[in-house]
Amino acid sequence: MSKSKSFKTEIENLERIVRSMENEDLDLDDALKLFEEGVKHLKSARSLLKDADATIKKVIEADDGTLRTEDLDV
Repeated sequence: MSKSKSFKTEIENLERIVRSMENEDLDLDDALKLFEEGVKHLKSARSLLKDADATIKKVIEADDGTLRTEDLDV
């Protein structure tokens, strides 16, 4: 398995875990394993989102027609 994961893949994994925890009659050990796996995917997704956020910029056109970039305030 590749160490490089996409945000979409991490979210899909989280959704799968949530569905499993909601729909299955799990014993405590299995539920804890799924919870721990979910935390790993959540941390990875947050990291990917943070990296993407750092690269988002907005383009501003000055009166003279030149373009510059600034951090996008969301």
